Amino acid sequence: MKLLWVKTDFLHPTDRGGQIRTLETLRPLHKRHEVHYVAFADPLRPEGPRRAGEYSTRAFPVEQAIVSKRSPRFALQLAAGLLDSLPVAVRRWSSAAMRQTVADLIAREDYDCIVCDFPFPAPNIPDISRSVLFQHNVETTIWRRHAAAAPDPLRRVYLELQARRMFAFEKDLCRRAAYVIAVSAKDADTMRQEFGISHVDDVPTGVDIDFFARPQDPAPQTDIVFLGSMDWMANVDGAGWFTSEVLPLIRQQRPDCRLALVGRDPSPAVQRLAQGDPLITVTGTVPDVRPWLWGASVSIVPLRVGGGTRLKIFEAMAAGTATVSTAIGAEGLPVDHDRHLLIADSAPAFASACIGLLNDEVRRQRLSSEAWRLVKNRYSWESAAQRFEQLLERAPRVASPKP
Repeated sequence: MKLLWVKTDFLHPTDRGGQIRTLETLRPLHKRHEVHYVAFADPLRPEGPRRAGEYSTRAFPVEQAIVSKRSPRFALQLAAGLLDSLPVAVRRWSSAAMRQTVADLIAREDYDCIVCDFPFPAPNIPDISRSVLFQHNVETTIWRRHAAAAPDPLRRVYLELQARRMFAFEKDLCRRAAYVIAVSAKDADTMRQEFGISHVDDVPTGVDIDFFARPQDPAPQTDIVFLGSMDWMANVDGAGWFTSEVLPLIRQQRPDCRLALVGRDPSPAVQRLAQGDPLITVTGTVPDVRPWLWGASVSIVPLRVGGGTRLKIFEAMAAGTATVSTAIGAEGLPVDHDRHLLIADSAPAFASACIGLLNDEVRRQRLSSEAWRLVKNRYSWESAAQRFEQLLERAPRVASPKP
């Protein structure tokens, strides 16, 4: 097949779950198919276009400055979102330059399939009805959960507005797309029910078992680790909830409990969590997350907001680290409470689960061993990519040939 793949970003440095999933999907596909990759070139991340040959035959960078979420321009985008019919999360990626690039490529190349990776670049594809939509999340669900977890009435009203606009946009997009690929059976079912579509199927989440293989006697780093992009709203909310509501309960029994928040671009709110507490470490971007997973007793996923599936859970399992997650954090993954991990939603229950694992090495090893066997035997990235390939071959041949 000859594929046109459209995404908002290049895949290096690889420090977000969506990048990891796309990269590990495209690497095997690239060996068997011709892949043309279109994305925005962030001048602050030149590594991206430079390494695109690792997963694509040809890359087409679109030069555009990426508006930082901490800049005044982003604040203006949020203000404009009060009047715009599109959700802010989509509008900020709308680009005349990308639309022209995609249109020119479609006009001159004989593509078998066009893949829209995430909903966000969709406005830049001339006719989404000739494209396969790769849905890493149900974005509507994420925004509804953000609204429900909003800390004050003004933010709740704004987020509810964005959730309604995301629902209208996402429903229309999924209905118009030729085919939709979800990342879990749960997400696929949600889209069938919420958006009234039937042309949707799912691919499993994978993990690189060899990459995360645990060394003998890893150096201790922390007691509890939370791994993820620390500028993503769901992770910011989860870190704040755990630090303010759960950690004090843990420290009633383990006063010296150490916490590490490991991930790129920690927001000011995340950075403030470590102020005045020498037992909390906010690392920012690290060259390799594995030593933090190997060197922790417990990995946590304290998400109250989110969608899709969390790669960080499978990564912790592959690294041999026992995990505690909320139900939202673990949703969509084929994992069982008290077999592969512990699931807890209230602050007391989450704290109790962490304390139990910190105090019981035998139980930690039992959970981590069972979890490692699960991902080793069933969830390689190669098998996930093969499933994706099968779905692309099953999808309608949606890209029109050049005249």
